[in-house]
Amino acid sequence: MTHDLLTALRPLLAAEARAEAPAAGAEPGDLEQAVWLRLLERLDAEGPPRHPERWLRRAVRTEARRTRRTSGRERPYEGDPADDGDRGPEQLALASARRRDLRAAVRRLPGRCPRLLEALLSPRDLTYREIAGELGISQGSLGPERSRCLGCLRRLLAAEVAAPGARG
Repeated sequence: MTHDLLTALRPLLAAEARAEAPAAGAEPGDLEQAVWLRLLERLDAEGPPRHPERWLRRAVRTEARRTRRTSGRERPYEGDPADDGDRGPEQLALASARRRDLRAAVRRLPGRCPRLLEALLSPRDLTYREIAGELGISQGSLGPERSRCLGCLRRLLAAEVAAPGARG
């Protein structure tokens, strides 16, 4: 029954998301993904809605409003919050070497990870929407993709660090 409900709602959700996305400043796929998540959470907690089509239309509009509200508050960071400004030449050279090593490790990652992490490390401080546009993926996929790529980077860097020697 759940599968039939999801199959029946798919075209309606796609149409509603395409209609609401431009006004929300969002991608239709991002709205669809958010509404599917809300529907699956509801099915798990309460069961199917009594009027699924009406529920779906309301859910799309709610997600579009939420997206409009939150995107208006997004602002890029001004400067580096960790920058204390009074580092000497030695600290600057070490920081530069760490950045080079990090970027070299990022380039060795598989798949889309190098492009994604380079975009996240960009000094232009791109928003998720801009990064998704550059990579040609939905904005909602960036978080999981970023987590996967950071896990790959973590494993790569951990393998390069020498194991500690015996103590004593």
